Amino acid sequence: MTTALLAYQSALLLRSQRWLAPVVLYAAFCGVGVQSGQPVLDSLGYAAAGLLPVGAWLVRICVSNEPPAARSCTAAATAPWRAHLASLVTGFLATAVLGAVATGVVALISDGASTDHRVKVAVPLAAGAGLLTMLVCALVGSAVGAVTVWPVLRSTGLGVAGMLLCALLALVAPGSPARAAVTAMITGSQEGSVPAPLLPLAAAAALAALCAAAACHLSSRR
Repeated sequence: MTTALLAYQSALLLRSQRWLAPVVLYAAFCGVGVQSGQPVLDSLGYAAAGLLPVGAWLVRICVSNEPPAARSCTAAATAPWRAHLASLVTGFLATAVLGAVATGVVALISDGASTDHRVKVAVPLAAGAGLLTMLVCALVGSAVGAVTVWPVLRSTGLGVAGMLLCALLALVAPGSPARAAVTAMITGSQEGSVPAPLLPLAAAAALAALCAAAACHLSSRR
């Protein structure tokens, strides 16, 4: 994968304006659930949870942005798996940027305190933990997007339904890195301590790499 491929996929995403729908929906989600003066760790956990389905959606957009003829030309000029990997990485990077912006905004308007407002919480440390949690959810969302779109699932209806179901399971299923990271933020807010979700981050990175590798392998065969 080269910088040129990433630049090409990023330009496709920006020009398509298909990113507007998930970004506006995520902004509305955060606007409803995150209010000024709320505990910072709770608010960051809420915002991170909402980022997961948005990440899956953005990956789906990036994979399906190119017309079939243009995609065939890109694959022939590089390799099918390189072209597919570039679209997956572009979707993840877009999600990560959105999560970073959300982390900054939430940290700026939230209260540096525990859930009961009795224990002080350092906002810079909370923002760092929130950024890691956002990254976990972005990685898991990218993994969901990678396995619920072409070439894994060719049907659009089945792919969208699978994406929504997998995103929900990724947030509630035991053992999910996203659930572990978000739960750590909520528990930390209740206790007045800032978590460090490094283990969920490592698990999310491994899951995203595995799903991307499987999707790229299928793209070369199909």
